[in-house]
Amino acid sequence: MNSLPAQNGVSVQVRGLRKSFNGQPVLKGLDFEVARGESFVIMGPSGSGKSVLLKHIIGLEAPDEGEILFEGQPTQTPAVMEKYRLAMVFQSGALLNSLNVGENVGLYLAEHRLKPPAEIARIVAEKLELVGLKGLADRVVSELSGGMKQRVAIARALVVEPQLILYDEPTSELDPLTAVN
Repeated sequence: MNSLPAQNGVSVQVRGLRKSFNGQPVLKGLDFEVARGESFVIMGPSGSGKSVLLKHIIGLEAPDEGEILFEGQPTQTPAVMEKYRLAMVFQSGALLNSLNVGENVGLYLAEHRLKPPAEIARIVAEKLELVGLKGLADRVVSELSGGMKQRVAIARALVVEPQLILYDEPTSELDPLTAVN
């Protein structure tokens, strides 16, 4: 995680974004900008393309037409995507049941050997506390409620200190009181 820009956030521009699946248009010429540090919410009914849009922004999908820019640079080039720390929290949380909570949260740091184990444990504890799950690092994922799993996924995203974090319905599994806080 070295040689990354020392800045908070990244601006995102979406220009003329189009995507179809099996001839069925999902994204129909989207245009918008999100300034660095700004929060931006995308709302719409189920099946309207919100998740597809997020997958385009993070680079998991390629558009049929249009472009996405970070800080004015096209994301189609690998150098631009590698320049920024991005994280995404998927609807399902995408946790690994074979790992405990702490291992799920620290997975990226451990797999890429970015920090020694003691430092990873400290970072994991810090991020779990941020999402209200202090002391649960040794818990088995299958023992968690849906809302707790969602918060573990958020903690995992926060571990990389992202400049851009995309949430795909991050509060869908949370109870109303937790979702508001």
